Amino acid sequence: MQGKIIKGISGFYYVHIVESGIYECKAKGIFRKEKLKPLVGDVVEIDVLDEETKTGNIIEIFPRKNELIRPASANIDQAMVVFSVNDPKPNLLLLDRFLVMMECQSIDTIICFNKTDLSDAKELERLADIYRACKYQVLFTSAKEQLAIGEIRRCVEGKTTVIAGPSGVGKSSLVNILQAKVQMATGATSKKLGRGKHTTRHSQLITVDDTTFLMDTPGFSSLYPEDIEKEELKHYFREFHQYEGKCKFKPCTHIHEPQCAVIDALERCEISTSRYQNYVALFEELKEKRRY
Repeated sequence: MQGKIIKGISGFYYVHIVESGIYECKAKGIFRKEKLKPLVGDVVEIDVLDEETKTGNIIEIFPRKNELIRPASANIDQAMVVFSVNDPKPNLLLLDRFLVMMECQSIDTIICFNKTDLSDAKELERLADIYRACKYQVLFTSAKEQLAIGEIRRCVEGKTTVIAGPSGVGKSSLVNILQAKVQMATGATSKKLGRGKHTTRHSQLITVDDTTFLMDTPGFSSLYPEDIEKEELKHYFREFHQYEGKCKFKPCTHIHEPQCAVIDALERCEISTSRYQNYVALFEELKEKRRY
């Protein structure tokens, strides 16, 4: 029988089989030998052990069209990264880390800023200016007041979408609004720590309808781009693309070289200072990582 992994907890994988239900499965040992771990979103073949208790073994994992390390998932059409505009305030370096990871995987990303009821128009305009200039789709919503929910529904319809972001920004609240089958736990922001309390414990694929799936993922507080050389980082900042080949020195890292088209564009305010500073921070981080 063929189905899709919708959840994985402590070595057990829950596989949804159309018109048959959900089977609790273990993965055969051969996958460990091949260093292949089943992921939420995988299409798999299972061998049913007991139809009454709906248990089985995963005997084959079909080829993936893509794979994310964090959040751990496979066969994703797009990502929607959720940050709050306040409580907690958005960490734009963390957001840019996530965008780099998605660009590296060639996965389209929608940026959703939640909790607009806690912010003013000036801050919303600032965030919109930064990321719309980079050709990202930016949505502003309030799960509490259910603002712009129709717009989000249109964006996720007919696709498998990873919903990701730090804890406490309202990811689970948005997922609960978009579907009623699985209600995810929600939590408030920790006043002591100034960030969200972890409410989602594991990645889970939720069926909205026959063609629409949402994956709510554990909140993250840090992300580190894997397997990226510092010289490659510039390719994952969309706003740099139009200046490629226009620098005096080739290749150009856009960090310190004279007559650099990207630095010139920054000085002309054609590139966001925030984005450029985050690019430099990530570049230096990758540079240090390669030294050790």
